[in-house]
Amino acid sequence: MKQTKPKFKQIIDAAVDVIAENGYHASQVSKIAKHAGVADGTIYLYFKNKEDILVSMFREKMGQFIEKIEQEIAEQTDANGKLLALIRAHFTQLSQDHALAIVTQLELRQSNRELRLHINEVLKGYLHLIDQIVEDGIKEGTYRSNISIRLVRHMIFGTLDETVTNWVMKDQKYNLLDQVDEVHELIVHGLSKR
Repeated sequence: MKQTKPKFKQIIDAAVDVIAENGYHASQVSKIAKHAGVADGTIYLYFKNKEDILVSMFREKMGQFIEKIEQEIAEQTDANGKLLALIRAHFTQLSQDHALAIVTQLELRQSNRELRLHINEVLKGYLHLIDQIVEDGIKEGTYRSNISIRLVRHMIFGTLDETVTNWVMKDQKYNLLDQVDEVHELIVHGLSKR
C-alpha cells in the first residue's frame, strides 16, 4: 500500500509546510517535492496531482487526529469528561502544529467544490465522535433528551473550528489551550438539563 512507504509521509509533511507558508494556490508540486527532498516525478508515484496531495494530507492528518482524540476520550467515564477531552485534544493538536492549523483553518476553505466534498467525507469520522459523546450524555441523563444531535454536532464543531480559526488569524498570539475550559463550560451549559 502506497501510504506505508516512507516518502508518502515525507511528501505529506512537506505539503503541510509549503501550503502553510505559500498558500494552496501558490504551492507548486515542484516546491512540495523540493521541500520533501524528492524529485518532482516521485510525487506522481504517490499522488495524481496537487489536489490529491491536499486531500491525502487532510485524510492522513485527520486520521491521526481522530485516533488521538479517541484515545483521550476512552480514558473518560462520562459525557462531560469525554467532551472536555475532545476539546482539549482538538486545541492541543492544532496548537502544537502551527502549519497544520494554518492549512486546515485557512487553506482548505479556499479549495474548489470537489475538494470540499472529499474533505467533508474525511470529516465524517470526527463528527461521528461528537455525535457519540452527545448520545452518551443523553443516555446518562446529563444532557437534555429533546435536542437535535445533528444541530448540536454542528454547534460543537463550529465552536471549536471558529475558536481555532480566530487563534490562527490572530497569528497565534495567545495560548489556545487557555480557551479549553471556557468553551467546554459554555457547551455543557447549553446541553445540560436545567
